[in-house]
Amino acid sequence: MSTRQEKLEAFGRFLDVLDELRVKCPWDRKQTNESLRPNTLEETYELCDALMRNDTGDICKELGDVLLHVAFYAKIGDEKGEFDIKEVCDRLCDKLIYRHPHVFGNVKAETAGQVCENWEQLKLKEKGGNKSVLSGVPAALPSLIKAYRIQDKARNVGFDWEQREQVWDKVKEEIGEFQTEVANMDKEKAEAEFGDVLFSLINAARLYKINPDNALELTNQKFIRRFNYLEDHTIKAGKNLHDMTLGEMDAIWNEAKEQGL
Repeated sequence: MSTRQEKLEAFGRFLDVLDELRVKCPWDRKQTNESLRPNTLEETYELCDALMRNDTGDICKELGDVLLHVAFYAKIGDEKGEFDIKEVCDRLCDKLIYRHPHVFGNVKAETAGQVCENWEQLKLKEKGGNKSVLSGVPAALPSLIKAYRIQDKARNVGFDWEQREQVWDKVKEEIGEFQTEVANMDKEKAEAEFGDVLFSLINAARLYKINPDNALELTNQKFIRRFNYLEDHTIKAGKNLHDMTLGEMDAIWNEAKEQGL
């Protein structure tokens, strides 16, 4: 692996390349915070996809793309006289040191749970920081991830089930309320109750240490593999999915399952 000096030199080279692109490349020169934001979201999701696939080569590549965006925003801030990459790094280091008193101070934390509890308490004390426990959850987060983060932050201050098994009564309760509104054909209330069902299931996932977003993506990918298998075999047989019965499609679907797809 690289030495510390080699890593510093590589980072310096990267900043030099970005500086030159900002001056000489028409596309890089015209970028703003607003124009980069959509690309930042795309690059972040591409990194997440590589992480889900555990593709080491792609993870390395996508990390580079995300790093480019971090440095680009810092470059724009530098040009505006607002901040630069040094201040970004300094602020990050200061925050990490402050929020890890069990490493850089005298506070004791023997478990990851204790570290998280300390982290949330310290965030609330920070000058100019979050004013409430849940204010640190970004509004723009996807709803599923936001629900998990809301629940996790509430847990850090003790607002949680005493026994994780208790969550199943809540799940059953919410499913029952959803079914009631469906039977009543009240779409608006059914939508609200379905949200409660999802929220309770995400809570269950959290309690059993399952990341619901990862779990759902694994199911998405599994469905894609099996549906692609269904399509491929249908085409090879000279058939059209629209002309097949559900039973015929299920038979091929089960073949895919048997093959571990």
